Amino acid sequence: MFPEHLGEITDMQSKLLCQQLREQIIADVSKTGGHLASNLGVVEITLAIHRIFHLDQDRLVFDVGHQCYVHKMLTGRGGQMNTLRKFGGLSGFPKPREHRADAFIAGHASNAVSVALGMARARTQNHEDYSVLALLGDGALTGGLAFEGLSNAGQSGEPLIVILNDNGMSINKNVGGVASHLARQRLKPQYLRFKKAYRRLAARSGPVRAVYRVTHGVKQMVKNAVLHYSMFEDMGFTYLGPVDGHDVNYLTRLLRYAKELNCPVLLHIKTVKGKGYLPAEREPDRFHGVGAFAPEDGSPLDQGKRESFSSIFGSTLCQLAQEREDVVAVTAAMPSGTGLNEFARQFPTRFFDVGIAEAHATAMAAGMAKQQLTPVIAVYSTFLQRAYDMLIHDVAIQNLHVVFGVDRAGLVGEDGETHHGVFDVAYLTSVPGMKIYCPASFEELRAMLRHGVEKEQGPVAVRYPRGGEGQFKGMCGVEGASILRNGHDVTIVAYGSMVNIALEAVHLLEEKGISAQMVKLNSIVPLDVDTVVDCVHGTGTLIVAEECVDTGCVGRRLAADLAIRGKSGIKIGLVNLGDRFFQHGSVGELRQLYGIDSESICKKALELVGRG
Repeated sequence: MFPEHLGEITDMQSKLLCQQLREQIIADVSKTGGHLASNLGVVEITLAIHRIFHLDQDRLVFDVGHQCYVHKMLTGRGGQMNTLRKFGGLSGFPKPREHRADAFIAGHASNAVSVALGMARARTQNHEDYSVLALLGDGALTGGLAFEGLSNAGQSGEPLIVILNDNGMSINKNVGGVASHLARQRLKPQYLRFKKAYRRLAARSGPVRAVYRVTHGVKQMVKNAVLHYSMFEDMGFTYLGPVDGHDVNYLTRLLRYAKELNCPVLLHIKTVKGKGYLPAEREPDRFHGVGAFAPEDGSPLDQGKRESFSSIFGSTLCQLAQEREDVVAVTAAMPSGTGLNEFARQFPTRFFDVGIAEAHATAMAAGMAKQQLTPVIAVYSTFLQRAYDMLIHDVAIQNLHVVFGVDRAGLVGEDGETHHGVFDVAYLTSVPGMKIYCPASFEELRAMLRHGVEKEQGPVAVRYPRGGEGQFKGMCGVEGASILRNGHDVTIVAYGSMVNIALEAVHLLEEKGISAQMVKLNSIVPLDVDTVVDCVHGTGTLIVAEECVDTGCVGRRLAADLAIRGKSGIKIGLVNLGDRFFQHGSVGELRQLYGIDSESICKKALELVGRG
């Protein structure tokens, strides 16, 4: 669909191709859903990269990676964009197993420069010849890892190009008209050609080299006085920019120059998120991640506004904040996704969005808790992984009262393995003093969040799934375990969203003449082992159904407790995701694929009772 030899196309063809790419992105994402505004903003820079570099060999590392659609289209996958984020189709993120040109997996933010520097150093060590680029957005600079990478990369001397896509946050202060004029002069092709020739001459001639040192020093003095201070240059980068990130031909020339410099280069581009599609330009946040929509006006095809666990969390936290002045909310660049928009509107002085910085959010919350505030951190399970050290070191050791709203616990669907929240059961239960509540309904979420804020001391996690509630809409209390169904053949234990799946399995077993007892865990720390032991004593058979990895799962803890108590002869079956990573697709498709749907629980029960 697109030219195979992008390095040979003309400047006019480049502009036309950018228009074609935008049209296809809008058409495809309007059907599949996905990240729209961010991809529309990087059309020109992505095409410019492909005009200069051969990405089957050269390495392009994306930061976060949700802006990789144009890259996929230019590497022969444009015809598959209608499968984007669908089960068995293209991933919405770079995946090396999907294509050689996808240099590195990218789902979390701020790591691209570190990864790219590692690749550059490997190139040097292996005496190989290829280019390495890192493409990151300005939002990634709110993560400390980005600066760790920049600091090391700049002083490394390794040939490396960092492209900073600035589509909102100002990196440097406004430098005024004179400085803007000088910046434009520095980046004119004539200036760049002269600078390269001057450097080559200085390298060959001693007298010219001496003159070069003097003029270079004078230039630095003038530049620092007029352009102010560039932290990137101080780190060791040759800084180019800021430049128009939507001028594909100018970007192509600059990238060619950056490649020839053979040193650490930072190219700072200014872009418009949602460029070329008016609804996305007007509301870039709403069009960052979208479901299917009408391309004519951007209106969502699913107009119904459904309540979700995230929205219930947000409304409950607002109620708590109205009642208690010590309650504050913290998020790491996800106020909308975690349901905190209304809290931010009602309590602006008690709402803290720290950017993509989960570790900082957790450490800051520890400081708040030490000084008698009650911080509630709303964070996706997959992103809380990044704050594990702070959770232990800053919060748990001092038993500080920080409440974590662990959103997207379990399989999340179309975003795939970098976003599934399947590890938090293992890593949260390993933290001494942590309380972990697992609501299966909106009513339980309200009660458990309130209990965690008002009644508990020390760290608390309330973990809940993406989306809405299932058939279970009741309330079984906050702690301990509750018996939802009585039975005498097999005991099925579940918690959180898996309660709905387990109840379906109970009905399937009833149809086959098997009497199943259903036990719901309201909390997994503390874990009500006594209730489970009493139930299993009657049935002699235990199945624990969980939407998490096998290592560190609740089922293994229960099995160990039963063994420690000398309860021999009990048949035990664990229904969980196993120890692996999980592809993208709908949650229903993935549950079936990985064997944690109701049919799989039913099958396991039949095997244990001798009816398999």
